[in-house]
Amino acid sequence: MSDHTYIDDFTTLPQMLERTLEVKPDKEAYRYYDFNREVWTSVSWREFGARVMRWRKAFTAMGLKRGDRVAMLLINSLDALTFDQAVLANALVPVPLHAIDTPESAAYIMSDSGCRCLVTTTKARWNAIFNSDTPIPTLEQVVFTTEEDEGMSGNTAYCGLQQWLKRGEHITCDQLPEGPVESDLAAIVYTSGTTGRPKGVMLTHRAVLSNVQDVAKQMPLDDDDRFLSYLPLSHTFERTCTYYNCVAHGATLVFSRGPMQLAEDFTDVHPTWLCTVPRILEQFYAKIQTRLAKESEEVQTQWKLAVEAGWHDFCLANDLPVEEAGVKASKLISREEREAITHEVLEMFGGAFKHIICGGAAMNLMIAKFFCGLGLSVRQAYGLTEYSPVISMNGVTGNHPATVGLPVARCEVRAGENEELQVRGPSVMSGYWNLPKETAESFTEDGWLRTGDQVDLSDGGRVRIKGRIKEIIVTSTGEKISPVDLEFAILEDHLFEQVMAVGEGRPYITALVVVNDMRFQMLCEEVGIDPATTDINQCRDLRAKIVKRVRMAARHIPQYGVPRNVWILREHWTPESGLLTTTMKLRRRQIAARFANEIEAMYEMTRRR
Repeated sequence: MSDHTYIDDFTTLPQMLERTLEVKPDKEAYRYYDFNREVWTSVSWREFGARVMRWRKAFTAMGLKRGDRVAMLLINSLDALTFDQAVLANALVPVPLHAIDTPESAAYIMSDSGCRCLVTTTKARWNAIFNSDTPIPTLEQVVFTTEEDEGMSGNTAYCGLQQWLKRGEHITCDQLPEGPVESDLAAIVYTSGTTGRPKGVMLTHRAVLSNVQDVAKQMPLDDDDRFLSYLPLSHTFERTCTYYNCVAHGATLVFSRGPMQLAEDFTDVHPTWLCTVPRILEQFYAKIQTRLAKESEEVQTQWKLAVEAGWHDFCLANDLPVEEAGVKASKLISREEREAITHEVLEMFGGAFKHIICGGAAMNLMIAKFFCGLGLSVRQAYGLTEYSPVISMNGVTGNHPATVGLPVARCEVRAGENEELQVRGPSVMSGYWNLPKETAESFTEDGWLRTGDQVDLSDGGRVRIKGRIKEIIVTSTGEKISPVDLEFAILEDHLFEQVMAVGEGRPYITALVVVNDMRFQMLCEEVGIDPATTDINQCRDLRAKIVKRVRMAARHIPQYGVPRNVWILREHWTPESGLLTTTMKLRRRQIAARFANEIEAMYEMTRRR
């Protein structure tokens, strides 16, 4: 851990920008891709500060009062950060909306939080919200960042950004409202959740800032660092670890062109830091494995040896148990051969990464071992929106990928009833907006926040998440299975790209499996069927082979937890389809509902056998 730094002296979030503007005004603050000119464009801290001031004056001209809620529905962009800094400096409360949320969900969040203003991109997006089934009686003004239009939607006025900014031009600096104090709300962040209506998590300036301060000790940045941002800013992981961390240090944040263009962004920008979710690393891993499947056996063997030897070195450097395979591999592959393979992967990621922080969902150890073995420093972290959010993180040294690291400074952890991880510290939420009963239920009688995750703290205090308590599958015979452990085991077979175990209240376990397209086609050729056939789940020989592979991959799982049947799917689950959260976690209830007929068919098939 680092000693006391200037970051520890801040008491509210706007103070971070104030200091950076003072000491680094001409340094590059943000970089974004201008699609019209097809070039990367930079903005200095001085230029950004001027933008924030214009927005502050426009909000002031609206007559908004201290503590009023204002919503943002924008992709990661300069406008999104300008909005946030202006709102915070005026002691207003930002309510970030998920860019991929449904209009109904966005309307619900604004109505529930009592928002007075919304900033979004287009009139079409606003119209979809306005025409939903949920009225927003408190909403007075909508501002469009990409269109100049003016009018009324019922009692809500709308206009373009430039028109709105002009309304604040008469405001002088001494007319701006006083800034926030540490007990003021810094955000109401609605949890995307995997079930039910989202709840508004109330986070104060003290809570968020204390998390920024604690994270900064685990993520030391310098003037040369470039953070690539692609996770939605409606997610507290990205807000704290990427956005606010960069403001605190005066580091450069680069807006990605989007998850589909990360590979190009890596090579264009050469980032040094990235916050990501496991799904992105899984996709890069799958691409590498797909490409390797087409190579000769000799090339595949060299890659395997390089990973095993690299993992051996990683274990030695991080005080992890050394595996015999790594010792042997180190003797069978030359340094030149290893460096050629390592260089290829590192260049794929831009060649400059210091660390990749992975959170938001559980990460498969197989994926972590692969990238760490090839020289990418992947460090798992864990948190909850209710803790602003980071609870634990693997360090620069002592990185144990099977865990999510040690608790961050000032965060206390313990294992409560049913091995539930419980935490307390300065970053804990104030509660859920307008939900006193749910707030009370989220804390123990002695004031510890319940996380809902089962934990193992036996590894020197490191946190190892075993799974969500509510996600543990209990079969009709009383057996209990952790779906995540089973799913990760199945995913070690590169035929499978997404898996969801099924079996709650059923006599045995089955699984929905999304297959890798190229490998599936190769398997179909083996069996002699057309991979384009629409009834692939009726092909007995194909199903038998896939079930056999699933059972082989899950061979180390207790027998009662091994799937007896599977349903083959070709189309990936995505946040846009409503089957993943914004951090790429499975929405288990929604997936089960979407494929209810297929699940019934799996059990019916097994009964007929």
